[in-house]
Amino acid sequence: MTTPSLARIRTSAATVAAATVILVLTACTSTPPDAPRSAASGAASGLPDAHVHGLSVDGDTGQVLLATHDGLFDVSSIPAAKIGPSHDLMGYTKASDPGVFYASGHPEAGSDLPSPLGLIKTTDGGRTWQQLSRQNESDFHALAATKSGIVAYDGTLRTSTDGIAWQTVGADFSPFALAGNPNSDTVLATTEEGIQRSTDGGSTWTAGTTAPVIQFAAFANTGEAVGVAPGGTVYYSPDEGVSWQQRGTPTGQVHAVAAAAAADGTLQVWAATSAGLVRSTDGGTTFRPAHAG
Repeated sequence: MTTPSLARIRTSAATVAAATVILVLTACTSTPPDAPRSAASGAASGLPDAHVHGLSVDGDTGQVLLATHDGLFDVSSIPAAKIGPSHDLMGYTKASDPGVFYASGHPEAGSDLPSPLGLIKTTDGGRTWQQLSRQNESDFHALAATKSGIVAYDGTLRTSTDGIAWQTVGADFSPFALAGNPNSDTVLATTEEGIQRSTDGGSTWTAGTTAPVIQFAAFANTGEAVGVAPGGTVYYSPDEGVSWQQRGTPTGQVHAVAAAAAADGTLQVWAATSAGLVRSTDGGTTFRPAHAG
């Protein structure tokens, strides 16, 4: 069977619907990095009725956050709890310190903030956001925090050590998503041709020759990563994205993924899908509704 390209997945997924949660891939602009994401209609699932652009998990507190077209939501329990302003958070990533996140996108309706937002940062869990750089210039649809700083994509791949001054990376690929860990300089970029991998905070890249084509990726810690193929199959990497092992496939189409290591070392995986928010406690082999008793 031929693996569908990410471009075809983005197009066909715009018509995918489920009885309880509808995930619609959308685009906010016509620029190259306009990688569409999903929308969750959450009457039955407890998820917010908003386009989902990102997902993060705090392994220490268990807090699960969704970055959406209408802002940030805490979906650790149901119903989801809205946090802060309703900015369209197209790009989103978690930093190492508690409550610190970076994002990008467009301001909420009626706001006097510049559009696009450039890089913004919160230090209070999303209640308030600070403008850092590239306001009126960049709508970063892919963001990753590393030990060295930030890697971001707005049609051009860029790195920054402080979120203010940026360096352009001469990459010959266009990432759909970026995955990093704030305690490591390894970054993964998902592309239609396969995984690209950096070990120096995004400055240089090499193609993964044996990795499967992956659409979404996330690090659980500095060593372990998970990826989701366009068809929904979950893959696990024990070595920062060098090698990959096939695991399970959650019900529904996956639109965002996050991972964390439990206190006992067990790898846990969360995914926002067309069936709602699902969770795996066995490293991505099996999934169940995240809020199941």
